[in-house]
Amino acid sequence: MLTPKSRTTVAATLPAVGAAVGEITTNFYGRLFAAHPALLTDLFNRGNQANGDQPQALAGSIARFATALLADPVVPPTRMLARIAHKHASLGVAPELYPVVYDHLFGAIAEVLGEAVTPEVAEAWTEVYWLMANALIALETDLYAAAAIKKQDVWRQLPVLERRDATADTVVFTVGPPVPSYLPGQYVSVQVPLPDGAQQIRQYSLLDGPGSATYSFAVRRTGGEVSAYLHEEVAVGDTLRVSAPFGTVTLPEGDAPLVLASAGIGITPMLSLLRHLAATDAARPVTVLHGEQTAGAHAFRAELEALSNDLPGLDIQVWYEEAPADWPAERTGFVELDGLPIAAGTTAFLCGPFEFMQSVRTQLLEAGVAAADVHYEVFGPDTWLVN
Repeated sequence: MLTPKSRTTVAATLPAVGAAVGEITTNFYGRLFAAHPALLTDLFNRGNQANGDQPQALAGSIARFATALLADPVVPPTRMLARIAHKHASLGVAPELYPVVYDHLFGAIAEVLGEAVTPEVAEAWTEVYWLMANALIALETDLYAAAAIKKQDVWRQLPVLERRDATADTVVFTVGPPVPSYLPGQYVSVQVPLPDGAQQIRQYSLLDGPGSATYSFAVRRTGGEVSAYLHEEVAVGDTLRVSAPFGTVTLPEGDAPLVLASAGIGITPMLSLLRHLAATDAARPVTVLHGEQTAGAHAFRAELEALSNDLPGLDIQVWYEEAPADWPAERTGFVELDGLPIAAGTTAFLCGPFEFMQSVRTQLLEAGVAAADVHYEVFGPDTWLVN
């Protein structure tokens, strides 16, 4: 709970902090990595540091959290915090990291804002930080407990059992057993050793339905160093360092209509959700909206077609940016909801590039879907927080 005194101070200084928060977070990461270089090589995505996405996402989360506290000083923005906590848990983040972050973040605030950081201002924003940090620590502790693991046991070495090409630029890896159970729609982190000694981490949605004794995940070659390593260096019989599963894109109970909207490799969590629905003989209506550049690039097209036979309530709508194939697309261009019926009470899940999700979310809201019922998955910094 934000104290009345701090609430007044935060409200008065939020415009100044908000205007400088991008500079603050860039300064912060420079300080943090200078003092703890292993955090850049072995925890944070250094590509997202280089292009500015991670500082932008951190800036957005701080501003969003402070704004939420001003609107309601008692109830924190749990949905935003849950997304961050699941990502942290998949990385094995420990509570001991939060004081380190605090020291370097407030060093950056003091340097950027200078004399404007009076003792009163520092005290108020310290309160904001620890409200957010302690909420995340509590959520992450609960996630470790629910997974029946300790934070130091998040990671395990798993053998690669199978490797197959889904498209010319997408490979599916199957690893394990043994593996912890997971909910359809969740993801794992994968850490790989790179030639310069870095141990970089990326997240991948799990493809399997319920009860699988292994993990399968798809890696599309993106030009990044981790996808290149997985495509070029990993073969059957090798081992991969894989985290326990986490993620908030999971099915709600009930029989309300669903919209699963994806683009490119964002189809992967949707497949897991669909396979779960098929395995449980779900009768709820499901609309799949998928966008892809070409039919040849459409990973899991055959699997999607097979699921249409197993789920009588499934309606598949596909758009290709170039001329579509015979099935299932009848459209060329980008995903548009014009003319598609969106049932009342629909819950929607989105996964794909930010611009795609932003467009589809806007169209869903215009079609009457409640904002609270639109969920999304993004692998990388959540830049949605600053929009």
